[in-house]
Amino acid sequence: MPYQPIEDYGIIGNMRTAALVSKTGSIDWLCYPNFDSPSIFAALLDDKIGGIFSIQPDTEDFTSKQFYWQDTNVLVTRFMTPTGGLELIDYMPVGDSELASYSNCLIRRVRMIR
Repeated sequence: MPYQPIEDYGIIGNMRTAALVSKTGSIDWLCYPNFDSPSIFAALLDDKIGGIFSIQPDTEDFTSKQFYWQDTNVLVTRFMTPTGGLELIDYMPVGDSELASYSNCLIRRVRMIR
């Protein structure tokens, strides 16, 4: 996949790390579990071997847009194709030490909308 323009990315994070999510549904940058950890996905720097985590329609004929749920860091990427539509919802929960197992994860949810 070729390099994406930087304005085609949304950012999600949990105050310990952050991920860049493209309008095509791929996570192209993520250092995990902390900002100073090695990168897991780095297609932002090398589109051939950097690695991505991609969820998108199984066709090249789609349009997409991104937005955040109001007053949150929950990113929604909405895809529309000639035969239907889906939403990809990405977020990283922020929590305290009691919820440590849930506060250090990346959650991606796919939902059909049409």
